[in-house]
Amino acid sequence: MDPLDRAAEIFWNLKMDQTGEKNAVLVYVAVRDQQYAVFADKGIYERVGEVFWKEEVKAMYRHFRENQISDAIAQVITDVGQALHTHFPYENDTDKNELPDDIVFGK
Repeated sequence: MDPLDRAAEIFWNLKMDQTGEKNAVLVYVAVRDQQYAVFADKGIYERVGEVFWKEEVKAMYRHFRENQISDAIAQVITDVGQALHTHFPYENDTDKNELPDDIVFGK
């Protein structure tokens, strides 16, 4: 299965599309199959643009090619976190965590 299609399937199954500002992001990593993808909801995807997402996947590819999987994951989380901070800054009085922060492990 295409990793982006699988990421989208998981995104929808986890109901990550239900954030108020459409700013959820799923980082998909299938270590055994050596597949990875970043799937972003409409709000954040459009704010940072397609080039940002393509560059994130390219960076993951470079890390994976060098067997630096944890570095790949850490970097994409840092970069996406910065993009979210820039485009959806935290507002102490009104913000709430709409999604769990858990890592979801598949079979």
